[in-house]
Amino acid sequence: MQNTLLVGLSRQVVLRRELDVVANNIANVNTSGFKADGAVFEEFIGKTARSDNMSNRDRQVSFVRDRATWTDFSSGSMERTGNATDVAINGKGFFAVQTPGGERYTRNGGFLVDNTGQLVTSEGYPVLGENGPIQFQPNDVNIKISGDGTVSVAVAGNPGQESQRGKLRMVGFDNPAMLQKAGVGTFALKDGATPIPDTQSKFVQGSVEKSNVRSVVEMTRMIEITRTYTQVANMMQQQSDMRRTAIDKLAEVPA
Repeated sequence: MQNTLLVGLSRQVVLRRELDVVANNIANVNTSGFKADGAVFEEFIGKTARSDNMSNRDRQVSFVRDRATWTDFSSGSMERTGNATDVAINGKGFFAVQTPGGERYTRNGGFLVDNTGQLVTSEGYPVLGENGPIQFQPNDVNIKISGDGTVSVAVAGNPGQESQRGKLRMVGFDNPAMLQKAGVGTFALKDGATPIPDTQSKFVQGSVEKSNVRSVVEMTRMIEITRTYTQVANMMQQQSDMRRTAIDKLAEVPA
């Protein structure tokens, strides 16, 4: 009976963890550039009893334990916004942004121009170009971002003249597993890893990449997890009732 309770408890622990992952995916279904997570579990074989006076060794007991989470880096759908500072990526590349914790990478191209004239993320992090942050002048109008990331503007009062304000930096990674989440929509590199220039992907102005979370799948998974958790709880309750009944019977004194 104890094995049943312990195996059931290990299952409930990982179901709770999986529910947290699914709930976080659902909470970010409308977060631009968000990448869905999944849970990884593994079998854990419990130690068996050993003794010279036992005719047979105990059978091994299999438990389940939470091992890790993984990130789905597939592209989300593009949504046309028409905003000049919104940029999506057609390909596997990432934007580079500067944060207080160091350089980070994101697929969320919902950018804006702050009161200092810098191109920044919605959190206020400067978007990095090949030569540093993209800086605009007060009289810049008609911002244009080409497929290769070149940022050009027209000058107020002289719309026929264009000036360049830099070129967006696009980075890629040989192995996306080198990335780890460092906030909503941003990723950091693990120690020892370095980004490489991405020359294959293209920028798309006036669009943003939506979350790649499949809401129907995640809602279905949430229902499945809660039902499984309830089933395990019922099984554990039945085992507890069985043990209580056995103890009551053994405690009875014949008249």
